[in-house]
Amino acid sequence: MNDSRRRRSTAASCLAMTGALLIAGCGGGEEEEPAGSAAASSLTGTPVKVMVWAPENTQGSAQPGVRVTAQAYEKWINANGGIKGGPLKVITCNEKNDPDEAENCAQQAVSEKVVAVVGSYSLAGDRYMPILEKAGIPYIGGTGVSAAEFSNPLSFPVNGGTPVVFAAHGRQLVEAGCKKISGVRYDVAAAAIVTQFLGLGVVSAGGKPPKDLKVPVTATDLAPQVAEATRGSDCVSVILGTHSDLFVKAYLQSGAKTELGSVVGNLTPELAETTGGSGSPLDGSAVTGYYPPVSDPAWKDAVAALDGKDVDLSNGANATTWVAFKVFSEAAGKLPEITSKALVNELNTAKGIDTGGLTPPLTWTSATALPMKGMNRIHNTTATELVLKDGKIEWAESGSDFVDVRKALTASAG
Repeated sequence: MNDSRRRRSTAASCLAMTGALLIAGCGGGEEEEPAGSAAASSLTGTPVKVMVWAPENTQGSAQPGVRVTAQAYEKWINANGGIKGGPLKVITCNEKNDPDEAENCAQQAVSEKVVAVVGSYSLAGDRYMPILEKAGIPYIGGTGVSAAEFSNPLSFPVNGGTPVVFAAHGRQLVEAGCKKISGVRYDVAAAAIVTQFLGLGVVSAGGKPPKDLKVPVTATDLAPQVAEATRGSDCVSVILGTHSDLFVKAYLQSGAKTELGSVVGNLTPELAETTGGSGSPLDGSAVTGYYPPVSDPAWKDAVAALDGKDVDLSNGANATTWVAFKVFSEAAGKLPEITSKALVNELNTAKGIDTGGLTPPLTWTSATALPMKGMNRIHNTTATELVLKDGKIEWAESGSDFVDVRKALTASAG
Protein backbone atom coordinates (compact mmCIF):
# COMPACT_ATOMS: atom_id res chain seq x y z
CA MET A 1 0.00 0.00 0.00
CA ASN A 2 1.21 3.53 -0.64
CA ASP A 3 1.79 6.03 2.13
CA SER A 4 -0.76 8.53 0.84
CA ARG A 5 -3.73 6.98 2.62
CA ARG A 6 -5.43 9.55 4.78
CA ARG A 7 -4.88 9.32 8.52
CA ARG A 8 -7.88 8.95 10.79
CA SER A 9 -9.16 12.37 11.82
CA THR A 10 -9.98 13.32 15.38
CA ALA A 11 -13.64 13.70 14.43
CA ALA A 12 -13.82 10.23 12.96
CA SER A 13 -12.29 8.72 16.06
CA CYS A 14 -15.08 10.41 18.63
CA LEU A 15 -18.14 3.53 9.74
CA ALA A 16 -25.00 -7.67 -2.43
CA MET A 17 -24.76 -7.49 -3.81
CA THR A 18 -23.83 -6.98 -0.30
CA GLY A 19 -25.96 -10.04 0.38
CA ALA A 20 -24.76 -13.55 -0.32
CA LEU A 21 -21.44 -12.40 -1.78
CA LEU A 22 -20.55 -9.76 0.79
CA ILE A 23 -21.92 -10.98 4.08
CA ALA A 24 -20.68 -14.04 5.93
CA GLY A 25 -23.69 -16.30 6.29
CA CYS A 26 -24.72 -17.37 9.76
CA GLY A 27 -26.48 -20.72 9.52
CA GLY A 28 -29.37 -21.76 11.68
CA GLY A 29 -31.41 -19.68 14.09
CA GLU A 30 -31.44 -18.70 17.73
CA GLU A 31 -34.18 -18.54 20.29
CA GLU A 32 -35.48 -15.02 20.61
CA GLU A 33 -34.59 -13.42 23.88
CA PRO A 34 -37.15 -11.26 25.64
CA ALA A 35 -36.96 -7.63 24.57
CA GLY A 36 -36.77 -4.84 27.10
CA SER A 37 -35.09 -4.56 30.46
CA ALA A 38 -35.39 -3.01 33.90
CA ALA A 39 -33.66 0.05 32.48
CA ALA A 40 -36.37 0.40 29.81
CA SER A 41 -39.16 0.15 32.39
CA SER A 42 -37.63 3.05 34.31
CA LEU A 43 -37.85 5.37 31.29
CA THR A 44 -40.86 7.67 31.38
CA GLY A 45 -41.03 8.98 27.80
CA THR A 46 -43.20 7.61 25.00
CA PRO A 47 -41.92 4.25 23.65
CA VAL A 48 -40.34 4.53 20.20
CA LYS A 49 -41.26 1.52 18.06
CA VAL A 50 -39.12 0.26 15.19
CA MET A 51 -38.99 -3.01 13.30
CA VAL A 52 -36.15 -5.31 12.28
CA TRP A 53 -36.41 -8.28 9.93
CA ALA A 54 -34.01 -10.94 8.72
CA PRO A 55 -34.16 -14.61 7.68
CA GLU A 56 -33.82 -17.25 10.40
CA ASN A 57 -34.23 -21.02 10.55
CA THR A 58 -34.08 -21.24 6.79
CA GLN A 59 -31.88 -22.37 3.95
CA GLY A 60 -29.53 -19.89 2.34
CA SER A 61 -28.43 -16.67 3.98
CA ALA A 62 -29.82 -17.12 7.47
CA GLN A 63 -28.92 -14.04 9.53
CA PRO A 64 -29.99 -14.54 13.17
CA GLY A 65 -27.27 -12.14 14.28
CA VAL A 66 -29.25 -9.21 12.87
CA ARG A 67 -32.07 -9.75 15.38
CA VAL A 68 -29.67 -10.39 18.24
CA THR A 69 -27.70 -7.24 17.42
CA ALA A 70 -30.90 -5.18 17.28
CA GLN A 71 -32.06 -6.51 20.63
CA ALA A 72 -28.65 -5.86 22.14
CA TYR A 73 -28.82 -2.27 20.89
CA GLU A 74 -32.31 -1.92 22.35
CA LYS A 75 -31.07 -3.01 25.77
CA TRP A 76 -27.94 -0.85 25.50
CA ILE A 77 -29.68 2.37 24.45
CA ASN A 78 -32.43 1.94 27.06
CA ALA A 79 -29.77 1.52 29.73
CA ASN A 80 -28.29 4.81 28.51
CA GLY A 81 -31.38 7.01 28.55
CA GLY A 82 -33.36 5.60 25.64
CA ILE A 83 -34.52 7.88 22.82
CA LYS A 84 -35.29 11.32 24.26
CA GLY A 85 -36.16 9.71 27.59
CA GLY A 86 -38.46 7.09 26.08
CA PRO A 87 -37.63 3.40 25.68
CA LEU A 88 -36.73 2.01 22.30
CA LYS A 89 -38.98 -0.94 21.43
CA VAL A 90 -37.68 -3.32 18.76
CA ILE A 91 -40.25 -5.50 17.00
CA THR A 92 -38.71 -8.42 15.09
CA CYS A 93 -39.91 -10.38 12.07
CA ASN A 94 -38.53 -13.50 10.39
CA GLU A 95 -38.71 -12.98 6.62
CA LYS A 96 -37.43 -16.57 6.01
CA ASN A 97 -35.68 -15.71 2.73
CA ASP A 98 -39.16 -15.64 1.21
CA PRO A 99 -40.39 -12.55 -0.73
CA ASP A 100 -43.95 -13.21 0.45
CA GLU A 101 -42.79 -13.28 4.06
CA ALA A 102 -40.82 -10.08 3.49
CA GLU A 103 -44.05 -8.46 2.32
CA ASN A 104 -45.78 -9.77 5.44
CA CYS A 105 -43.08 -8.20 7.60
CA ALA A 106 -43.58 -4.87 5.83
CA GLN A 107 -47.34 -5.09 6.31
CA GLN A 108 -46.75 -5.81 10.00
CA ALA A 109 -44.52 -2.72 10.21
CA VAL A 110 -47.41 -0.66 8.84
CA SER A 111 -49.99 -2.20 11.20
CA GLU A 112 -47.68 -1.76 14.20
CA LYS A 113 -47.19 1.90 13.18
CA VAL A 114 -43.45 1.71 13.63
CA VAL A 115 -41.41 4.86 13.11
CA ALA A 116 -38.83 3.10 10.92
CA VAL A 117 -37.47 -0.25 9.78
CA VAL A 118 -33.85 -0.32 10.92
CA GLY A 119 -30.78 -2.43 10.10
CA SER A 120 -32.56 -5.35 8.49
CA TYR A 121 -31.47 -8.02 6.00
CA SER A 122 -33.55 -9.19 3.05
CA LEU A 123 -33.06 -9.90 -0.64
CA ALA A 124 -36.64 -8.82 -1.43
CA GLY A 125 -36.39 -5.02 -1.36
CA ASP A 126 -38.39 -4.70 -4.55
CA ARG A 127 -41.31 -6.27 -2.70
CA TYR A 128 -41.21 -4.50 0.67
CA MET A 129 -39.99 -1.01 -0.25
CA PRO A 130 -43.20 -0.03 -2.11
CA ILE A 131 -45.21 -0.99 0.98
CA LEU A 132 -43.00 1.11 3.25
CA GLU A 133 -42.98 4.01 0.82
CA LYS A 134 -46.77 4.09 0.64
CA ALA A 135 -46.93 4.20 4.45
CA GLY A 136 -44.15 6.80 4.68
CA ILE A 137 -41.91 4.52 6.77
CA PRO A 138 -38.15 4.96 6.21
CA TYR A 139 -35.82 1.98 5.76
CA ILE A 140 -32.50 2.72 7.45
CA GLY A 141 -29.47 0.54 6.83
CA GLY A 142 -30.35 -2.57 4.88
CA THR A 143 -27.96 -4.70 2.88
CA GLY A 144 -27.77 -2.96 -0.48
CA VAL A 145 -28.85 -6.09 -2.34
CA SER A 146 -31.94 -5.02 -4.25
CA ALA A 147 -32.44 -2.22 -6.77
CA ALA A 148 -35.06 -0.60 -4.54
CA GLU A 149 -32.55 -0.07 -1.74
CA PHE A 150 -30.39 1.99 -4.11
CA SER A 151 -33.23 4.01 -5.62
CA ASN A 152 -36.32 4.27 -3.39
CA PRO A 153 -36.61 7.75 -1.78
CA LEU A 154 -37.39 6.22 1.63
CA SER A 155 -34.29 4.03 1.63
CA PHE A 156 -31.35 5.35 3.66
CA PRO A 157 -28.38 2.99 3.16
CA VAL A 158 -25.51 3.57 5.58
CA ASN A 159 -22.88 2.14 3.22
CA GLY A 160 -22.34 2.10 -0.53
CA GLY A 161 -23.25 -1.51 -1.17
CA THR A 162 -21.86 -3.47 -4.10
CA PRO A 163 -20.66 -0.57 -6.27
CA VAL A 164 -18.53 1.03 -3.58
CA VAL A 165 -16.99 -1.99 -1.87
CA PHE A 166 -15.95 -3.73 -5.08
CA ALA A 167 -14.57 -0.59 -6.67
CA ALA A 168 -12.57 -0.05 -3.46
CA HIS A 169 -11.47 -3.68 -3.52
CA GLY A 170 -10.06 -3.34 -7.02
CA ARG A 171 -8.19 -0.26 -5.90
CA GLN A 172 -6.82 -2.03 -2.82
CA LEU A 173 -5.50 -4.95 -4.85
CA VAL A 174 -3.59 -2.64 -7.18
CA GLU A 175 -2.22 -0.67 -4.24
CA ALA A 176 -1.06 -3.96 -2.71
CA GLY A 177 1.06 -4.58 -5.80
CA CYS A 178 -1.23 -6.83 -7.84
CA LYS A 179 -0.50 -6.44 -11.53
CA LYS A 180 -2.42 -9.35 -13.04
CA ILE A 181 -5.72 -10.01 -11.29
CA SER A 182 -8.34 -12.73 -11.69
CA GLY A 183 -11.84 -12.39 -10.27
CA VAL A 184 -13.66 -15.65 -9.52
CA ARG A 185 -17.45 -15.42 -9.15
CA TYR A 186 -20.61 -17.41 -9.71
CA ASP A 187 -22.10 -17.52 -13.18
CA VAL A 188 -25.14 -15.39 -12.34
CA ALA A 189 -26.16 -11.93 -13.54
CA ALA A 190 -25.76 -10.22 -10.15
CA ALA A 191 -22.18 -11.46 -9.85
CA ALA A 192 -21.41 -10.14 -13.34
CA ILE A 193 -22.31 -6.68 -12.08
CA VAL A 194 -19.94 -7.20 -9.16
CA THR A 195 -17.15 -7.97 -11.61
CA GLN A 196 -17.79 -4.73 -13.47
CA PHE A 197 -17.25 -2.68 -10.32
CA LEU A 198 -14.15 -4.70 -9.42
CA GLY A 199 -12.75 -3.92 -12.84
CA LEU A 200 -13.63 -0.26 -12.47
CA GLY A 201 -11.64 -0.06 -9.25
CA VAL A 202 -8.65 -1.86 -10.74
CA VAL A 203 -8.51 0.34 -13.83
CA SER A 204 -9.08 3.58 -11.89
CA ALA A 205 -6.02 2.69 -9.77
CA GLY A 206 -3.89 2.17 -12.87
CA GLY A 207 -4.21 -1.60 -13.26
CA LYS A 208 -5.25 -3.72 -16.22
CA PRO A 209 -8.82 -5.11 -16.42
CA PRO A 210 -9.02 -8.31 -14.34
CA LYS A 211 -9.72 -11.73 -15.82
CA ASP A 212 -13.39 -12.67 -15.23
CA LEU A 213 -13.79 -16.35 -14.30
CA LYS A 214 -17.25 -17.89 -13.84
CA VAL A 215 -18.13 -20.78 -11.53
CA PRO A 216 -21.29 -22.88 -12.12
CA VAL A 217 -23.62 -22.48 -9.15
CA THR A 218 -23.75 -26.27 -8.75
CA ALA A 219 -19.97 -26.77 -8.74
CA THR A 220 -18.41 -28.42 -5.69
CA ASP A 221 -14.90 -29.18 -7.01
CA LEU A 222 -13.27 -25.93 -8.04
CA ALA A 223 -9.87 -27.33 -9.02
CA PRO A 224 -10.36 -26.27 -12.68
CA GLN A 225 -11.25 -22.72 -11.63
CA VAL A 226 -8.24 -22.53 -9.28
CA ALA A 227 -5.93 -23.65 -12.08
CA GLU A 228 -7.32 -21.07 -14.48
CA ALA A 229 -7.42 -18.25 -11.92
CA THR A 230 -3.84 -18.72 -10.76
CA ARG A 231 -2.38 -19.24 -14.24
CA GLY A 232 -0.64 -16.01 -15.22
CA SER A 233 -2.09 -14.06 -12.28
CA ASP A 234 -0.39 -12.75 -9.18
CA CYS A 235 -3.64 -12.07 -7.28
CA VAL A 236 -7.09 -13.68 -7.21
CA SER A 237 -10.23 -12.00 -5.87
CA VAL A 238 -12.49 -14.74 -4.49
CA ILE A 239 -16.12 -13.62 -4.83
CA LEU A 240 -18.09 -16.73 -3.85
CA GLY A 241 -19.69 -15.64 -0.58
CA THR A 242 -19.99 -18.33 2.06
CA HIS A 243 -18.86 -20.91 -0.50
CA SER A 244 -15.45 -19.30 -0.85
CA ASP A 245 -14.22 -22.22 1.24
CA LEU A 246 -14.66 -24.46 -1.81
CA PHE A 247 -12.20 -22.34 -3.75
CA VAL A 248 -9.76 -22.14 -0.84
CA LYS A 249 -9.87 -25.91 -0.37
CA ALA A 250 -8.98 -26.51 -4.01
CA TYR A 251 -6.38 -23.72 -3.84
CA LEU A 252 -4.63 -25.42 -0.90
CA GLN A 253 -4.64 -28.76 -2.69
CA SER A 254 -3.14 -27.16 -5.80
CA GLY A 255 -0.13 -25.77 -3.94
CA ALA A 256 -0.52 -22.44 -5.74
CA LYS A 257 1.20 -19.37 -4.28
CA THR A 258 -0.93 -16.70 -5.91
CA GLU A 259 -2.14 -14.10 -3.42
CA LEU A 260 -5.83 -14.19 -2.50
CA GLY A 261 -8.12 -11.31 -1.58
CA SER A 262 -11.80 -10.42 -1.38
CA VAL A 263 -14.43 -8.26 0.30
CA VAL A 264 -15.88 -8.92 3.74
CA GLY A 265 -17.92 -12.11 3.97
CA ASN A 266 -15.79 -14.19 1.62
CA LEU A 267 -12.35 -14.76 3.14
CA THR A 268 -13.29 -14.82 6.82
CA PRO A 269 -11.40 -15.22 10.10
CA GLU A 270 -13.15 -18.59 10.53
CA LEU A 271 -11.82 -19.75 7.16
CA ALA A 272 -8.34 -18.58 8.07
CA GLU A 273 -8.57 -20.44 11.39
CA THR A 274 -9.53 -23.71 9.70
CA THR A 275 -6.64 -23.40 7.24
CA GLY A 276 -3.84 -22.81 9.71
CA GLY A 277 -4.61 -19.65 11.66
CA SER A 278 -1.59 -17.35 11.67
CA GLY A 279 0.13 -19.85 9.38
CA SER A 280 -2.75 -19.96 6.93
CA PRO A 281 -2.12 -19.19 3.26
CA LEU A 282 -4.88 -16.61 3.77
CA ASP A 283 -2.76 -14.68 6.26
CA GLY A 284 -2.04 -11.30 4.71
CA SER A 285 -4.96 -11.45 2.28
CA ALA A 286 -6.40 -8.07 1.32
CA VAL A 287 -10.00 -7.73 2.54
CA THR A 288 -12.10 -4.68 1.68
CA GLY A 289 -14.95 -3.70 3.99
CA TYR A 290 -17.41 -0.96 4.85
CA TYR A 291 -16.41 -0.31 8.43
CA PRO A 292 -13.34 -0.38 10.70
CA PRO A 293 -12.28 -3.79 12.04
CA VAL A 294 -13.95 -4.98 15.24
CA SER A 295 -10.74 -4.28 17.19
CA ASP A 296 -11.13 -0.55 16.41
CA PRO A 297 -12.23 1.58 19.41
CA ALA A 298 -15.23 2.77 17.40
CA TRP A 299 -16.86 -0.62 18.08
CA LYS A 300 -16.39 -0.42 21.86
CA ASP A 301 -20.06 0.00 22.74
CA ALA A 302 -21.20 -2.71 20.34
CA VAL A 303 -18.63 -5.19 21.63
CA ALA A 304 -19.74 -4.51 25.21
CA ALA A 305 -23.44 -4.75 24.36
CA LEU A 306 -22.94 -8.07 22.54
CA ASP A 307 -20.66 -9.57 25.17
CA GLY A 308 -21.61 -13.20 25.73
CA LYS A 309 -23.73 -13.40 22.58
CA ASP A 310 -22.71 -15.46 19.58
CA VAL A 311 -22.65 -12.57 17.13
CA ASP A 312 -19.84 -11.83 14.69
CA LEU A 313 -19.47 -8.09 14.09
CA SER A 314 -17.20 -8.74 11.11
CA ASN A 315 -20.37 -10.04 9.46
CA GLY A 316 -21.60 -7.15 7.33
CA ALA A 317 -25.29 -7.68 8.16
CA ASN A 318 -24.69 -7.54 11.91
CA ALA A 319 -22.35 -4.56 11.66
CA THR A 320 -24.77 -2.65 9.43
CA THR A 321 -27.57 -3.25 11.93
CA TRP A 322 -25.61 -1.60 14.73
CA VAL A 323 -24.59 1.33 12.51
CA ALA A 324 -28.19 1.79 11.32
CA PHE A 325 -29.44 1.97 14.90
CA LYS A 326 -26.79 4.56 15.70
CA VAL A 327 -28.09 6.64 12.78
CA PHE A 328 -31.69 6.21 13.89
CA SER A 329 -30.92 7.26 17.47
CA GLU A 330 -28.95 10.33 16.39
CA ALA A 331 -31.65 11.50 13.97
CA ALA A 332 -34.65 10.70 16.18
CA GLY A 333 -33.01 12.42 19.15
CA LYS A 334 -33.12 15.76 17.30
CA LEU A 335 -36.87 15.69 16.62
CA PRO A 336 -39.46 17.63 18.67
CA GLU A 337 -41.85 14.74 17.98
CA ILE A 338 -40.63 11.39 16.68
CA THR A 339 -42.72 10.47 13.65
CA SER A 340 -41.86 8.74 10.38
CA LYS A 341 -42.45 11.93 8.41
CA ALA A 342 -40.26 14.03 10.68
CA LEU A 343 -37.56 11.35 10.65
CA VAL A 344 -37.50 11.22 6.84
CA ASN A 345 -37.16 15.00 6.69
CA GLU A 346 -34.35 14.98 9.25
CA LEU A 347 -32.42 12.27 7.39
CA ASN A 348 -32.83 14.07 4.06
CA THR A 349 -31.61 17.41 5.39
CA ALA A 350 -29.03 16.55 8.08
CA LYS A 351 -25.54 17.69 7.08
CA GLY A 352 -23.69 14.93 8.91
CA ILE A 353 -25.01 12.24 11.25
CA ASP A 354 -22.34 11.01 13.64
CA THR A 355 -21.87 7.25 13.98
CA GLY A 356 -18.98 7.48 16.41
CA GLY A 357 -16.30 6.71 13.82
CA LEU A 358 -17.99 3.63 12.34
CA THR A 359 -18.52 5.64 9.16
CA PRO A 360 -17.71 9.18 8.13
CA PRO A 361 -20.54 11.58 9.08
CA LEU A 362 -23.54 10.48 7.00
CA THR A 363 -25.83 12.60 4.88
CA TRP A 364 -28.58 11.97 2.35
CA THR A 365 -28.97 15.50 0.98
CA SER A 366 -29.51 15.80 -2.76
CA ALA A 367 -26.05 17.31 -3.18
CA THR A 368 -24.29 14.13 -2.01
CA ALA A 369 -26.24 11.55 -4.02
CA LEU A 370 -24.18 9.32 -6.30
CA PRO A 371 -25.01 10.40 -9.87
CA MET A 372 -25.51 6.92 -11.26
CA LYS A 373 -28.80 5.77 -12.70
CA GLY A 374 -30.72 3.66 -10.20
CA MET A 375 -28.16 4.32 -7.44
CA ASN A 376 -29.07 7.82 -6.31
CA ARG A 377 -29.73 6.67 -2.72
CA ILE A 378 -26.03 5.85 -2.34
CA HIS A 379 -24.42 8.77 -0.53
CA ASN A 380 -21.63 7.13 1.47
CA THR A 381 -19.01 6.16 -1.11
CA THR A 382 -16.30 5.14 1.36
CA ALA A 383 -14.84 1.75 2.22
CA THR A 384 -12.08 0.38 4.43
CA GLU A 385 -8.90 -1.42 3.40
CA LEU A 386 -8.36 -4.33 5.76
CA VAL A 387 -6.24 -7.48 5.93
CA LEU A 388 -6.47 -10.96 7.43
CA LYS A 389 -3.76 -11.15 10.06
CA ASP A 390 -3.22 -13.85 12.68
CA GLY A 391 -6.73 -15.15 12.06
CA LYS A 392 -8.35 -11.73 12.51
CA ILE A 393 -9.40 -8.88 10.23
CA GLU A 394 -7.42 -5.74 10.97
CA TRP A 395 -6.56 -2.44 9.30
CA ALA A 396 -4.26 -3.02 6.32
CA GLU A 397 -1.97 -0.38 7.79
CA SER A 398 -1.74 1.27 11.18
CA GLY A 399 -3.49 4.64 11.14
CA SER A 400 -5.66 3.76 8.14
CA ASP A 401 -8.87 5.62 7.45
CA PHE A 402 -11.79 5.41 5.06
CA VAL A 403 -11.03 5.56 1.35
CA ASP A 404 -13.47 7.28 -1.00
CA VAL A 405 -14.15 5.91 -4.50
CA ARG A 406 -16.69 8.57 -5.49
CA LYS A 407 -14.44 9.98 -8.21
CA ALA A 408 -13.96 6.59 -9.83
CA LEU A 409 -17.69 5.85 -9.74
CA THR A 410 -18.62 9.33 -10.94
CA ALA A 411 -16.16 9.09 -13.83
CA SER A 412 -17.81 5.81 -14.78
CA ALA A 413 -21.25 7.40 -14.67
CA GLY A 414 -19.99 10.20 -16.88
